[in-house]
Amino acid sequence: MDSALASDTPYLRDSVRTAVKILIVGHFAVGKTTYVGTLSEIRPLRTEERMTQAGAMVDDLAGIKDKTTTTVAMDFGRLTLSDDLVLYLFGAPGQQRFTRLWDDLARGALGALVLVDTARLKQSFEIMDLVERQGLPYAVAVNHFDASPVFPESEVREALDLADTTPLITCDARDRRSSTEALISLVDHLLTLDTETP
Repeated sequence: MDSALASDTPYLRDSVRTAVKILIVGHFAVGKTTYVGTLSEIRPLRTEERMTQAGAMVDDLAGIKDKTTTTVAMDFGRLTLSDDLVLYLFGAPGQQRFTRLWDDLARGALGALVLVDTARLKQSFEIMDLVERQGLPYAVAVNHFDASPVFPESEVREALDLADTTPLITCDARDRRSSTEALISLVDHLLTLDTETP
């Protein structure tokens, strides 16, 4: 899927003075690549490769229909927020074998948006642990999948053991407005934490 706003020029405006880095994370096949592509104003960098039979022994494909590719390094997109502010979105791979990449991807990031699927919530625990070990503040976005069950927010919050202050929102990674709302939820959370810091 190409970016909804892919521009002809990959260059930043001369007026941009501040760049902010955000991680988009989640378990395998939760929609990170789609999310970054939906919001990126440039053609996103993708490191997807076709899945092979060898990968079937490593990647859990249970409950995942028609998955044929997987991210092998990262996704990257850009979103200009104002004349002087740009947001860089880094999609981190969700498989355990890529966790060493996280140290580099997390360096300099202000926070993370954790995508989850209600049909596979248990797979989110390891990812959330990685985010917390990196010391990154985060918001959680339940990515809408047609076949996934819908639970009350309180049950999802309890299942993921989220603090009351951790934002929890539902989104559709394919939809620009919905994806933007999830990102705004994270940014609002980061701003709140910033004002609370002495």
